[in-house]
Amino acid sequence: MKREKWIAFIKKEVVLVVSAILALLSMCLVPPSIAYIQYIDVRVLAILFCLMTVMAGLQKNGVFGWVASVLLQKTKNVRQLCLVLVFLCFFFSMCITNDVALLTFVPFSVLVLQMCQQEQFLIPVIVLQTIAANLGSMLTPIGNPQNIYLYTLGGFSLHAFMGCVFPYWILAGVGIFIWCCFITRKQEKIDLGQALEERPSSEKNNKKKIVLYMVMFLLSMLVVLRVLPYYWVLVLVFGSTLLMEPAVLKRVDYSLLLTFTFFFVFTGNMGHLEVIKQWLQSMVEGRSIWLGILVSQVISNVPAALLLSGFTENYHQLLLGVDLGGLGTLIASMASLISYKIYVQTHAEQKGRYFLYFTVANLVFLLMMVIAYALVG
Repeated sequence: MKREKWIAFIKKEVVLVVSAILALLSMCLVPPSIAYIQYIDVRVLAILFCLMTVMAGLQKNGVFGWVASVLLQKTKNVRQLCLVLVFLCFFFSMCITNDVALLTFVPFSVLVLQMCQQEQFLIPVIVLQTIAANLGSMLTPIGNPQNIYLYTLGGFSLHAFMGCVFPYWILAGVGIFIWCCFITRKQEKIDLGQALEERPSSEKNNKKKIVLYMVMFLLSMLVVLRVLPYYWVLVLVFGSTLLMEPAVLKRVDYSLLLTFTFFFVFTGNMGHLEVIKQWLQSMVEGRSIWLGILVSQVISNVPAALLLSGFTENYHQLLLGVDLGGLGTLIASMASLISYKIYVQTHAEQKGRYFLYFTVANLVFLLMMVIAYALVG
């Protein structure tokens, strides 16, 4: 691989590269052995693979775009348009993950806002969609990768998990609604019905495939809820997709799976070094939520969850910390980079304005959540 390609790869997969380096360094301190196998949570990796495969299949078959089109045909003014576009991310992210929600609805929103000549709302709407996806996804165990991991590791019941984050999810929804209403004070009338019907679609809608993907999604949910064993569902999802639509397997984020694996190795090795383990535990214990927020700002919230989880048993606080930690910097949640990249592809000259608006909005929401925790935590 040429030097330029290596540089491009590192820029694209910074978190993966950092996790690999940490894993390799830890292997110098703890030589490889059969114990390494015990570090890796195969169940979590299997659940992630199944969910990513199913969502890639549903996305390829145009399910989410169709739902969005149906909802938008009923919008009558700019305020309704912005609310629908933003809350599509908020609610869908709970089931299809924050990454998939943004990959699906941000390009769709760019197209819709251009069609109705409301491009002045592009930055506010995309930024709010990003915040909505990051905060909406925290309500369910499958909303984002760190939730899947901590739900499994912490042995949460579904009720306990949702109860932990529900007040902040409600607060997020209210805050996003108010912000949307503020930026659309002038309710210009629009008519999207005809435009959406004429919108070209490159995605095919195959009902039989959609039904099968929905069945696989329900089976994956049963694995998450510890009703079915992961290995049977893993074989079913992989085998069915390979036979039915092998191209979907190329859409799976394998770098995320590798990142998880490398962090499993790193935290496992650190746990074998008693001095380091005790020091890290003393640092993390009692500060899980604050460290979760702070560490997320630097390495993003998924690696932060993997890194800190090995040194605390207060998974409730850590869950809140890394979920709220997705707010803040552009890299606090890797999902935020998806929106940013989509926007700058067509509006590179406005990336500074986007970054400023993104940072201010994220800090406002983060401050709101931190104050809420301080008051009622």
